Amino acid sequence: QVQLVESGGGLVQPGGSLRLSCAASGSISSINTMGWYRQAPGNKRELVATITTDGNTNYADFVKGRFTISRDNVKNTVSLQMNSLKPDDTAVYYCNAQVRPTGYTYYSYFGQGTQVTVSS
Repeated sequence: QVQLVESGGGLVQPGGSLRLSCAASGSISSINTMGWYRQAPGNKRELVATITTDGNTNYADFVKGRFTISRDNVKNTVSLQMNSLKPDDTAVYYCNAQVRPTGYTYYSYFGQGTQVTVSS
């Protein structure tokens, strides 16, 4: 079994910053791409950012220049530094990881989500 546990969400004023963290644990042989998604009420879950094992990153246009994704391959963690937050960034943020528990197949896992609210 694989678990992803997020932390670091909360309430922040517009223009403020938050840092989300996610730790993967359980039956893990290796992890490929890790990333963050978000879902606002009434909206579909959308990609925010991803990072590969060797550090290549990809960002949604709406967060470029404001958010930074990073990971620790030894600790199996991924983080999202969010700066210049806007009310439109309000959503539940989900950690994602492509994990190979055993054998040769990678599976996609999501965490339980952490609420980020940007409001004055």
